[in-house]
Parts: sequence; C-alpha cells; structure tokens
Amino acid sequence: MPSESTPAPDEPPVDRDADAAADDEDAETDGGHETTLQAHTIRLELVDEPGQLLAALEPIADNGANLLSIFHERGSLTPRGRIPVEVDIECPPARFEPILEDLRERGVNVIQADAEEYGDEVTLVLVGHLVDTDLSDTLKSIQNRSGASVADIDLSAPAGAGSEAHSSARLRLRARAGEIPAVVETVREVAAEKDIDVIAPLEGRP
Repeated sequence: MPSESTPAPDEPPVDRDADAAADDEDAETDGGHETTLQAHTIRLELVDEPGQLLAALEPIADNGANLLSIFHERGSLTPRGRIPVEVDIECPPARFEPILEDLRERGVNVIQADAEEYGDEVTLVLVGHLVDTDLSDTLKSIQNRSGASVADIDLSAPAGAGSEAHSSARLRLRARAGEIPAVVETVREVAAEKDIDVIAPLEGRP
C-alpha cells in the first residue's frame, strides 16, 4: 500500500485543503470568475492639438484595459477636419462598453467600435440660438445621450453671437444599424431643452 509522507518532527503538518483553496482563489480574479481578456479595435477622431491623444487614452487605462497598439493617421483628416486614430486594446468583456461611454463623456468622438461600424446615417437641421446656447455643449450632449457619432456639421450663423436672429446647422450623425429612430428622438429631447427646433431628418447610408 502507498504510504503518506510524514512531516519531519520540526515541520508543521501540511494543510492540503488550504493549498487547494488558495489555488482556486488565485484563479478567481473577477467577481469569482476567471478573467478572460478580449481584443477590441476602437476608431476615434481627434482634434490636431497637443495632448489630445494622451487624453483619449486615459479612459482606457482608467478602466483597466491593456493598450496593444495605436495607429495615428496624421497624414489624413476626417470630414470634420480631425485626425483618425485606431486603437487596439484588450480588456474583460464587461469593461468594453464603460470604456466607450467614458470616451464619449470626455468629448472623444468614437467612429467605430470593433466590427460594428456606425454605418447608418441621419441628417438633421437645427434652428435656433445655436451659438448662444453653446453649440459644442449641444453636440456633446447628443453624443453622450444617444451613442451616435457626429460625422459632419455645417453651421450658418451670419449674425453671430448675441443676435436676435436664428442660426442654423446641418448635422450629420452616424449610428449603429437600427438605432436611427432612437437617435433622432434623443436629438429632439436635447434640442427642446435649449429651445432649438429640429427639422425632419433625411436618413441614408454612407
């Protein structure tokens, strides 16, 4: 019969159950489940100013993701005159959406997330005191609350800020397939808060 090993007189007995429990605890790193990292590609557009790329990477690090690579396309510009940047990361599945939300909250325009490109488009016209009500804040609110991406904007404000005359803006948004109606409704809600009128959209694909 096989015999169990006996500890030396000066050695404490080995608790094999405790060792097994410790091994199990080491394997459980995320809420009691083994953490699995998934690779993702995020395509952004950034203003060509110092520090913009670093600021865009902060939400990735803050949410515990690993940065794999960055492709900074300085030689080309998006329709809005910004620089396209492609970032490869890896993170636990549950942290990917919070990363995207954090990017949008910081004013970073997400053009594409993984293979799910923002392929549907809608064009709206905003009419009202767009400059006086802070157009940049309006666009940021639309992006944060709808999840859409601002592809292009054409502002017409001949009278300038402080004028009683209304200004207008042609706004082109990109959204995931099937989300256009919800995006339009969100735009109407944001516009209503600032007494801005929204002219009926024209939908299409790029």
